[in-house]
Amino acid sequence: MAEFDTIIRGGTVVDGTGLPKFEGDIGIRDGKIAAIDGLRSSTAEKVIDADGLIVAPGVVDAHTHYDAQVFWDPYCTISGWHGVTSVVIGNCGFGFAPCRPEDRDRSMLSMTRNEQIGLEAMQQGMPWDWTTFAEYLDSVERTPKGVNVLSFAPLSPFIIYAMGSYAEAKKRRPNEKELKAICQLLDEAMKAGACGWSVQRMGEHSIQPDFDGTPMVTDIMTDEEGYAFARVLKERGEGTIQLTYAPSGDKNAEDFFDLPAVEYWVEKLAEYSGRPVLHNTLLAIDGKPDVHRHSIEWLKQCHDNGLSVYGHADTNRNFQQFNFETWNGFDIAPAWKAGLMGSPAERLANLRNPEIRAKMLADKPWLASIEGIGLKIERIEVLATGGYPALDKYVGKNLGEIGAEQGRDPLEVMLDLAVESELQVTLRTPIVHAPNAEYIAELLRSGHALPGISDGGAHMKYFVGGGYSTDLLTWMVRDTGLLSLEEAHHYLSALPARVNGFKDRGTLTEGQAADIIVYDLASLKQVPEGLFETRNDLPGGDWRRVRWAEGYHYTIVNGQITFKDGVATNAHPGKLLRHGRA
Repeated sequence: MAEFDTIIRGGTVVDGTGLPKFEGDIGIRDGKIAAIDGLRSSTAEKVIDADGLIVAPGVVDAHTHYDAQVFWDPYCTISGWHGVTSVVIGNCGFGFAPCRPEDRDRSMLSMTRNEQIGLEAMQQGMPWDWTTFAEYLDSVERTPKGVNVLSFAPLSPFIIYAMGSYAEAKKRRPNEKELKAICQLLDEAMKAGACGWSVQRMGEHSIQPDFDGTPMVTDIMTDEEGYAFARVLKERGEGTIQLTYAPSGDKNAEDFFDLPAVEYWVEKLAEYSGRPVLHNTLLAIDGKPDVHRHSIEWLKQCHDNGLSVYGHADTNRNFQQFNFETWNGFDIAPAWKAGLMGSPAERLANLRNPEIRAKMLADKPWLASIEGIGLKIERIEVLATGGYPALDKYVGKNLGEIGAEQGRDPLEVMLDLAVESELQVTLRTPIVHAPNAEYIAELLRSGHALPGISDGGAHMKYFVGGGYSTDLLTWMVRDTGLLSLEEAHHYLSALPARVNGFKDRGTLTEGQAADIIVYDLASLKQVPEGLFETRNDLPGGDWRRVRWAEGYHYTIVNGQITFKDGVATNAHPGKLLRHGRA
């Protein structure tokens, strides 16, 4: 009999620990890494020739919203196409359990704007064979999967469930009895296998609001509520807190993000819980080195003070590609959020309304914060006009160029294009966060920042973040040389596994689960380049923007090949990870 199920032979092994790469073999048996190197004379049922290729741990995608998509897409694409073998769901306090049957439609509706997940796709694609969070995990476990899944307990549905209804949770904060009930529910979720709890807290002017533009349930939660939930993890001695926190101001763009308040609450949550806290989002903005260097210093001080605080960095060179039927990318500005609310017909009516239009054009101070991180409005480009020939002359031009020709403000041009095309014009922004490669390398080397952010499964009408792993390897390792392969794979796998509570994944070491990627760094790329493709591959025929990858020869999950040369094998070896392990 063969000694191993599979041997990956002769590749350049980058094990994720940070130790130097080496030429060697990996033996897989019963879904685990059974031996490393010294296998020249060993036998296996399957041999993968990795000569000239990189062999590395599968990527751990720590920030996704595949809570619904996992039920109709076993590989959790976009992420699964880009070397990801494990995903973390339940981020930002968003999720679908616990949930009473009568609240199911409202629960799905809450994801249609802030995360841009189609209502019909969710209605048709989710089995809804659960009420409690434990039953939701059971459902995920039963579902065939091509990736491993670890889940936070998302606070929003827990608060709603404990308060009895959406209506109650939207109009007031939980009382003392309800707060205890939420804590009890969180404790039960941890017993069922959650890796911790998550929250979005963005205040009254939340830039990721509910479907009707009002704040999400957790957006206006109090400090004290957070401390009560943190104590649940303290008492259990386990779990991680993930938070997307940016309290919003109401004066001008400079006041919009109250950084001292953010950092204070993060530190207190780490103190009260005694557990890791993963904070979203860190930025490394070209021309503004003080931004990421402040983050580096703050995280270092936290760890020096015994607080296990990590940051999730947006390292993705990404853009938005959108039309106005669904787009909500300017929700930071109250008038734009109001103007682009409702059905396409309602949106078009709003944009034709002179009073609403005037308010949107007057909202420039709010949009200044977007421009400050690199999304320059005048550089938004016209890609297509949606079948309106009179506008074809603008294709390939940006709003600034058109505005200069017409002597008008780029925002006016943008609104006119939307109206004249009846919302069908397709636009593309520049890279949203104007990232700087040297700054990103500096931020990641601090040791306290994870790369990303994927947001896989969300914002799918205008954004594709699940290729961040491919972007990091091509841009930061191959093209600039600012990170070594050893560093990159530590940041992509071992570090997110450690912070999020994975117990037996993230490195290529004996005894670990055999989650492995085999790829050609020279030919690795995102496809299409500089563009998103539109596919109608969601339940009910709904559409999304996608980008896949070339250069990954094999993706292996729990010892089984899930992708070969970018094509799914229809194998479903993925596991639900309770308490970080299968």
